[in-house]
Formats: sequence, structure tokens, C-alpha cells
Amino acid sequence: MTHHMIRIVWAASLLMAFSSAWAQEEKEKDQEKPNQITVSAQLMSRGEIRRGGMPSGTEEKDENTSNFITNRSRISLSYERDHLSAHITAQHQGVWGAEGGGSVSVYEAWAQLKSNNGWFARLGRQELVYDDERILGNNDWAMAALYHDALKGGYEHNGHKAHAIFTYNQNSENVYGGTFYQNGSKPYKSLHAAWYHYDLPKQPLGVSLLFLNIGMQSGTPEEYRTVYQQLMGGYVNFHPRNLTLEGAFYKQFGKASLDYTSIYDLPIDAWMASTKATYRFNRQLTGYAGYDYLSGDKEFKVPKPGDIGLTHHTKMSAFTSIFGSTHKFYGAMDFFYVSSYYGTFSPGLQNAYIGAIYQPIKGLRCNASYHYLATATHLQELDKTLGHEIEVEASYQVMKDVRLAMGISLMKGTETMEALKRSTDKHRLHWGWLMLNVSPRVFTGKW
Repeated sequence: MTHHMIRIVWAASLLMAFSSAWAQEEKEKDQEKPNQITVSAQLMSRGEIRRGGMPSGTEEKDENTSNFITNRSRISLSYERDHLSAHITAQHQGVWGAEGGGSVSVYEAWAQLKSNNGWFARLGRQELVYDDERILGNNDWAMAALYHDALKGGYEHNGHKAHAIFTYNQNSENVYGGTFYQNGSKPYKSLHAAWYHYDLPKQPLGVSLLFLNIGMQSGTPEEYRTVYQQLMGGYVNFHPRNLTLEGAFYKQFGKASLDYTSIYDLPIDAWMASTKATYRFNRQLTGYAGYDYLSGDKEFKVPKPGDIGLTHHTKMSAFTSIFGSTHKFYGAMDFFYVSSYYGTFSPGLQNAYIGAIYQPIKGLRCNASYHYLATATHLQELDKTLGHEIEVEASYQVMKDVRLAMGISLMKGTETMEALKRSTDKHRLHWGWLMLNVSPRVFTGKW
């Protein structure tokens, strides 16, 4: 039996098992809950001002400052009754004045069956948001955000949550060459995931375990193959009274291709660990501090301008952030794990940070933090330190469905930052933004 047939049989068996449980409950129930429909909308616009970080050789002028306004518009329709719910969201996102007017897409479109004893199955386009969103998140900061076409099933009851996820991507209904996938909406051909979470009874402790198996394709439609990489790890959240302690560890292994056309694979041996402590002093003031370590390639070399900088690699040791909400973790300027380093490989990252949240009046929230950023790998002729970033943000809840937010980030980079990013202005990296988020519930009806 082929791998494709095994996947189809596995998915069909999962649906049949859930269907039998719901069929039994349909026979036993006497009366359904009322039907409910909800229509909601979101209008979000964000203006940004960026200065610094221009490519080497760029003549420094005021015109090199990047100014633009992005927007996202959504309209959502939700339906719910006993054992059945469905949701669909249409989305437009783009830059003000862009050619073509931006893009229109279906961001979410799923249906879910749920039994009274905790079993459920959800099929369709959906967000996958787990734990602190470091590995799987919706990346909501990005206007396009992040969705997956997936079958998700599981069980949630008495503090136990167990989910299984299955995806299989294709560009079109191909009759010939229908198993090759490239340049689609997702970088992976298939994704299988298992997640388990347990909240201890009467204890402020939650523990999660996560396993991912990701199939990536490389080659051409005539000659291609699928290589699989895996991730395994866990997340812990302990919150006694005013203190919250978080910790995570993930290991990556399997194989990876260097690019879509490569015929060679490298084994993966990477890992990451993080820890964070948050303490609420009173209703107005909260402090936090943490440290992230993401492994890097041991043979990493920084070529000088004009050099090819070829290095023989025997494995890939740089941790990949998979499909997480990276903007939340590694500096708001998104220099790391959003934009790439110069070259294919990565020296990893260390991120030590400290900050405070101050809420002087109802609806107003101010957040200030400092990040020390460095590579995880030792670099030849360069120091590990990448730079120092200061971030200040403020948001105000104008009314229940209107929020105004703004922020500014300043980074003092180093020679290492300039070499890795091939950028100038290492001492003048500025970024500011102003955002309005309007998200009203337009209509709710029951019958």
C-alpha cells in the first residue's frame, strides 16, 4: 500500500470513528439547541515608517526611508447549533495604492462536528493556534495572517486535550503529475501533527506535548521526491497567584533539501529552548523577563562582499521557527525568522529581554522592553553580538470594538549585524507604526 493510500485510509478511519459517536448521540438526544448565526467584521489599517537597514552600496538619501500603509478587511459568518458549527471568513489585504488593489481570498472556511462527550472533528481552511504560538500560530500581525487547509480531530474533556491534524496540498485537480506540489499557498506538501495538553486539577499548571511531521518536495515535475522533517517537544505554563513561569523545548530532526531544485538532502539536528517569567505587582504594573536560544549551523561562514563564501555542510543545525507567530518573540523589527540572513544557512539566535507593562487608566496599556540579540554560533572574525533593540508600544481601547495602537523600535546594530544582513546604517535602525483595529459584531440571530 502506497503512502498516499495510507494517508487516505487514516483520514477516512478518523472521520468514520467520529461519525459513529455522533450518530449514537443523535439517537439519544431529545431536543436541539436553537440555531444561532453571527456576522462580524474587521477593518484594520497600519501605517509604518522605516529607516535604516538599506542594502550595501545604496546611496543614503531621505528617499530611502520606507513609508507605507497596509490594510486588512474581513467579513465573517458563523453558524452554530447542537453538534454542528461552521465558519467562513472572506479577506482583503494589501497596501494603499498598490497595483491591482491587493488580494482577495477566503481566509477561513470550515465545518465542525462535536459530540457531548468531548470528541470533535473540523474540516476545511482554518487557523492552527497552539500554546504560546511559537511553533504553530496565526501570525496575526501580518495582514495576510496564516491559515492551513486541514482535517483536525480530537478529544477535549476533564482537563485533557488531544488533537490530530492532517493536511495534503496540491496546486490543481491534475490528472497527470498530480502528486508534485510547488509554488502553492503553503511551503509544504503535507503536514501531520499530534498535540496533547493537560491542565492539572486544582493546580495552576498546564503541560503540552507536540509532534510534527512535515513533507517538503524538491525537484521538477518530471523528477521529484518528498523529504520529511520532524519536530518534537513541549511547553509548560505554571502560574501561581501573581507569578507566571513559561518554558519550552523543541528538537528538530529528519532531512531537508537546500532548495526546490536540489537533489541532495542534509540531515537536520537542531533545537531551541525558551524561558519566561512574568510577575504582576499590582493592577497597573507587570514586569517580565526571558531568554530564547535557537541553535545555528556550526559551519556557518560570513563571506566578504564579492566572495562566494562556499562552505561544505554535513548537516543543518539551524532551528526553523516552522509556522509560528514570530513577530511576538524575536524583536518587533522582524530581522530574524521573517527576513533571512545572507546565504542559505543561519547562525541561530540568542534573545535575552526584559520589560514592563503599565496600565495607568482603564483601556490604556503601555509596554516597554529591551532585547539583547546575538548569534548562537561562533563566527570567524566577528563577535556574536548582533545588536540592542528597545521597543515601546501603547494601545488604547477607544470603545468595545475599536482599538488604537502605536509603537516605535530602535536598534543599535553591530558590525556582525551589518555583515549578516548585508545592510548599512547599523547604528540608525528605526521603525515606527500606528494602527487602528475596528472589529464590530454586526448581527446575531437565533431561531
